[in-house]
Amino acid sequence: MKYISTRGDRTERGFSDILLEGLAPDGGLYLPTHYPKVDAATLQRWRGLTYAQLAFEILSLYIDDIPAADLRRLVDATYTEAVFGTPQITPLKPLEAGMQLQALSNGPTLAFKDMAMQLLGHLFEYELARRGEQLNILGATSGDTGSAAEYAMRGKQGVRVFMLSPHGRMSPFQQAQMFSLQDANIHNLAVEGVFDDCQDIVKAVSADLDFKRRHKIGTVNSINWARLLAQVVYYFAGYFQATRSNDEQVDFAVPSGNFGNICAGHVARSMGLPIRHLVLATNENNVLDEFFRTGTYRVRGSAETFETSSPSMDISKASNFERFVYDLLGRDGARTQALFGDAVARQGGFTLAPAEFARVAGFGFVSGSSSHADRLATIRDTFQRFGVMIDTHTADGLKVARAHCTPGVPMVVLETALPAKFAETIREALGVDPEPPAALRGIEDLPKRFTVVPPDAAVVQRYIETHTA
Repeated sequence: MKYISTRGDRTERGFSDILLEGLAPDGGLYLPTHYPKVDAATLQRWRGLTYAQLAFEILSLYIDDIPAADLRRLVDATYTEAVFGTPQITPLKPLEAGMQLQALSNGPTLAFKDMAMQLLGHLFEYELARRGEQLNILGATSGDTGSAAEYAMRGKQGVRVFMLSPHGRMSPFQQAQMFSLQDANIHNLAVEGVFDDCQDIVKAVSADLDFKRRHKIGTVNSINWARLLAQVVYYFAGYFQATRSNDEQVDFAVPSGNFGNICAGHVARSMGLPIRHLVLATNENNVLDEFFRTGTYRVRGSAETFETSSPSMDISKASNFERFVYDLLGRDGARTQALFGDAVARQGGFTLAPAEFARVAGFGFVSGSSSHADRLATIRDTFQRFGVMIDTHTADGLKVARAHCTPGVPMVVLETALPAKFAETIREALGVDPEPPAALRGIEDLPKRFTVVPPDAAVVQRYIETHTA
């Protein structure tokens, strides 16, 4: 299996190379040259596997430059009951008839990002040791990616993490998870701006090829294909739990900001998993919902990016969206470059031609948005009716899912995080505080270590230079 860029660079690269590289040299994102197709016999064989066994089978279709025995060992070390708290790893929780939550937030940082990031930590350490190299990871987070990456990479040999986050825009719990880490290989940079400013800095630094190569810059954001690939696994795991036979279809509802989580569903569907609809849910920052309704992708500036009670989705420039549009356009790299490399950069967005937008229907996407009032109502209703406490992002997903339910088709809502990460809104909705796991009680009172920086790529580059000598 080889990988190419969404922006037209047809140079084929192996998995281990793109694992450490992040963005392609032309600024595009890596995708496999094709999606392996999974037939009915394979689906039937996979149905009885453990999560780790299933992960190995799926990853093996995309990774052929790591020996199978090594890959199996890395996967087995990642997906354990000790790390994720349950033998099923991502069990389903029933709500009303036909509606279930898929628990993705039982990892070390209480967010779905752990599902991929824990594997990425093992992959990075393995590949760097194999090459005798080091890697400086540069990432951007709106709340959960940062802590998941830092907990996965802390103490790992050959790896440093430089994580950008929007100063003052994460929940206190999210900030504490990152800023309380005292490991020497972890660096937190609080950017005076919004998440999109952080993301733009990561892309600008990655586009400086000389700096990137000189300082061995890699990424853990979902622009890294390896992270998205790991997320494909839980769509298969959720499908097998929600159905009894492989002739059934399932809908998945996904809270979405950067489009990585739902893009993994697009990959699973492209492989042949019987997904009928991918239900995309946004908050008040509804750039993606607007696209799926109108065909217009309009990036918002910092002043138009709302600060909401589901802050991990306060994103107005969805990095992973380019991967889907590339597939939508028949893998036309020149057209993708014209849209994302030119139109987005110069005009802040684009509108697809009618014939292009008409193809969207064939990819199974539907969408909707949610507000703060919707979140409160959904959290309250779900707790009162089912005794299940959900976080604010999961509430966005559940609210939109309920608007797209079809009798007879199971709806699986991807849980985004545990409620303890967003105590203020849970308290507003329910009048009680969510209980954090015992290991994380009092985390907000721990000493914090971070550096405030302006939204300037050159400043971040200087920081990296002075902390990698």
